[in-house]
Amino acid sequence: MTTREKIQDHGLLRFLTCGSVDDGKSTLIGRLLYDTKAVLADTLQAIEKTSQKRGLGAVDLSLLTDGLQAEREQGITIDVAYRYFSTGTRKYIIADAPGHEQYTRNMVTAASTANLAIILVDARKGVLTQTRRHSKLAELVGIPHLVVAVNKMDLVDYSQARFEEIRADYLAFAEKLGITDVRFIPLSALNGDMIVERGEALSWYQGPTLLETLEAVPAAHSEHAEPFRFPVQYVCRPQDSANPELHDYRGFMGQVESGHIQVGDAVTVLPSGLQSTVKAVQIGGVDIDKATTEQSVTLLLADEIDCSRGDMIVKSAEAPATVKEIRATLCWLAETPLDRNRTYLIRHTTRETKAKLTNIAHRLDVNSLENLPAEKLAMNDIAEVSFKLAQPLFIDPYRDNRATGAFIVIDESNNNTVGAGMIA
Repeated sequence: MTTREKIQDHGLLRFLTCGSVDDGKSTLIGRLLYDTKAVLADTLQAIEKTSQKRGLGAVDLSLLTDGLQAEREQGITIDVAYRYFSTGTRKYIIADAPGHEQYTRNMVTAASTANLAIILVDARKGVLTQTRRHSKLAELVGIPHLVVAVNKMDLVDYSQARFEEIRADYLAFAEKLGITDVRFIPLSALNGDMIVERGEALSWYQGPTLLETLEAVPAAHSEHAEPFRFPVQYVCRPQDSANPELHDYRGFMGQVESGHIQVGDAVTVLPSGLQSTVKAVQIGGVDIDKATTEQSVTLLLADEIDCSRGDMIVKSAEAPATVKEIRATLCWLAETPLDRNRTYLIRHTTRETKAKLTNIAHRLDVNSLENLPAEKLAMNDIAEVSFKLAQPLFIDPYRDNRATGAFIVIDESNNNTVGAGMIA
């Protein structure tokens, strides 16, 4: 390819790193940022000084993501840290999730938007309980691609036999969970082997490096056709008497959560069920031919129909289910337990409705991965529950559409987000 040819853009990839405590997640991300030249000079200088103060012989790259003082003092990750970098062909958003069980809710939050999860395994310790826990959570929130990074290979003399042993152990566990898309990479985050550069110590491994794997993963929303979903955020009515063109302007603004739309398409507005066709699609007042996933646009319809914030515009042939009761996997985020007798607020896309818990089918034991009976949910608990809704929601199963299959639960008394759910 000549330098004049356009480099192919592989799109944005959001990915997550997770695994047990001290498996090297923060060091891995630090190495990835460092080796892709994504670290600013002043940032590098600052962590070099911190590393010297600690008496370390080399730069501690984990400091690039462990930003909280408590994290640096303890050498652990507490909250989710987000970092951004890009290569010649792709942009990335990395979420570094905590490894401790008590921060399960933080891991679920980070996983909710990820398209790939890197699950780190310490080559000395092998597959641990937390490895299984995070794999289950990644599968639960619908992350389609998993990479098992067997880290610290330098501490087991880069043993191929040890790598194959861990691989076989994990595959046996993954089969029980129904995980099918999983790839294995031996690496050393400390020395940089098989992350960006191949290094010399793992010549027996012929597969791609970690960065090559990340470059090749399909972009979100690209692997199968998705129905058009457009939750209305705002109705734009300039009513500018000085400009006759804007006097009757009525545009419906929002983000295309999935699918695509173009002028002339037949659409239905939910919950009213009124139908129309798309007269114009605009970005910043400029007409475009077609809008696609994750674009924020304004839709103008051919007919004057009632439509406001919280309504959803869909293609007439691709309508979602309209329901007043939902069954979902719920992760409880609040320190205050879930109260069966209270009314909560559920926010789904741009729509809100009051809701009451009707049933807790079972709670997931994140250690044994067994389903246990439960009467209440405490912080970090994950359970299958049912809610009865005051107003209808327009839903797709979470596995089919993560945007219209997810919701949050809000405590009306203090407006805190207390739960996150995935519709079955």
